[in-house]
Amino acid sequence: MVYICYISKKQEMPLFDIKLPKTIARALNIPVKDARRQQLRVLKKLLKKARFTEFGQNFYFDEILLSKHIGKKFQQMVPTYNYETIYKDWWYKALEGSPDICWPGVIKYFALSSGTSEASSKYIPVTKEMIRSNTITSLKNLINLKGYDKIYKSAMGKGWLMLGGSTQLQKGPTYYAGDLSGIQQKNIPFWFQGLGLYKPGKKIAKEKDWSKKLEEIVQNAPSWDIGFIVGIPAWLQICMEKIIERYKVKHIHEIWPNLSVYVHGGVSMEPYRKGFEKLLGKPIHYIETYLASEGFIAYQTRPEAKGMQLEINNNIFFEFVPFDDNNFDSDGNLLKNAQPLMIHEVEENKDYALLISTNAGCWRYELGDTVRFVDKSRSEIIITGRTKHFLSLVGEHLSVDNMNKAIEMASKKLNISIPEYSVTGIPHGNLFAHKWYIATNDKVNPNMLSNVIDESIQQLNDDYVVERKHALSSPQVEVLSENVFSAFMKSKGKQGGQHKFPRVLKGKNLADWEDFLKKN
Repeated sequence: MVYICYISKKQEMPLFDIKLPKTIARALNIPVKDARRQQLRVLKKLLKKARFTEFGQNFYFDEILLSKHIGKKFQQMVPTYNYETIYKDWWYKALEGSPDICWPGVIKYFALSSGTSEASSKYIPVTKEMIRSNTITSLKNLINLKGYDKIYKSAMGKGWLMLGGSTQLQKGPTYYAGDLSGIQQKNIPFWFQGLGLYKPGKKIAKEKDWSKKLEEIVQNAPSWDIGFIVGIPAWLQICMEKIIERYKVKHIHEIWPNLSVYVHGGVSMEPYRKGFEKLLGKPIHYIETYLASEGFIAYQTRPEAKGMQLEINNNIFFEFVPFDDNNFDSDGNLLKNAQPLMIHEVEENKDYALLISTNAGCWRYELGDTVRFVDKSRSEIIITGRTKHFLSLVGEHLSVDNMNKAIEMASKKLNISIPEYSVTGIPHGNLFAHKWYIATNDKVNPNMLSNVIDESIQQLNDDYVVERKHALSSPQVEVLSENVFSAFMKSKGKQGGQHKFPRVLKGKNLADWEDFLKKN
């Protein structure tokens, strides 16, 4: 067994000991050196495990395993999939209870995810192997906190408030379904629960009604000694605001003096940071993670890191499709002749769409996110947006990364908090324009905000500069109360958990949003 001990200098005694099985310990201690070799090892392991499934037999996994160039052979033999195509061809059978479809056995859990682009729920398979992999990656993330010295002194051994989906899952004929965060919390290791660190606890975590769950957390907040908070920024901000209001304190540190770490993911922290920090009494550490419904993709390993390190050695095989006109159409759909790359073939500072193959039966699956390598030697990335969440009405190629940075720059320049925003494209006379819906409770002149956003994007995006001279009119801004955005999410049944407001509004999402604004 391997022991992980966190020592308090004052007490000279362990705050807690964690005993890990040797198999997990070995996985945690594998160094990240040759990314290509580790990725090919992962691919081989996945193919071996799934070769007798219906999918593995259909695409000749045995033949791929015999190839000298297993990665290239895999790309030649297995087609790429998005959710709609893999569900229509394969996953629907697993949902009906058929065993051995894309992964051995019957799938016990399905993560419900509508993402930010689709109206109907997606059913993403979650296997016991995937849950275990996610847990191992979480442990790696925890161990990497050794680089954050101040965290050791104040947060270790304190409570972890995890604000996720309900652990009371929907029961299907042969499966349970719910938010991945709820599934993962339902399967939290016994030793973590036994230490009493997990908050809000099993009883409150079961609550499906977001308002009731929030109320119970607020009621219990003074009795908890919280060191870590985990969750989507918007919902955690609402939670802390309610705690501060209820107990009439100036900031959250009057309730939780040892709060030192925020583990965040799912959306960029940049638009939320200013409003978030107004609720704090002292600075805290921000640790970014990339946990999707399909797997734990990456996490921040160092305080000074610009990006997150890909989890290249824990049952996820990555491919990277250059996000350009050669591989995607104008709507962000992957072209049939697209040329995916493996990890050793990528370049820094270029945007790639992610394809993943996992131990939950995802095969060459288009995740829908775009990433950029900021340090190839460390396999560190940043998330730059979604393949279908960008604006390019006339060739301006405005990414979510551009939008986030522009909002952050506007927040700082005008000294306002903008916790939510969304953008759409509209015709404007003979030209086009971007329309921004901005959430803020601070006073701001919309025209001034429009000018600052416009200037900020021109600093960030050369294509935008060109098109602003010819085909794009100045952006339009509609300022709304923060409550409008949360009320819209509530109307869609998407409060709390992993639900995120779409950064780009198109199609049905745009129609629903405009209809909501008219009625309200």
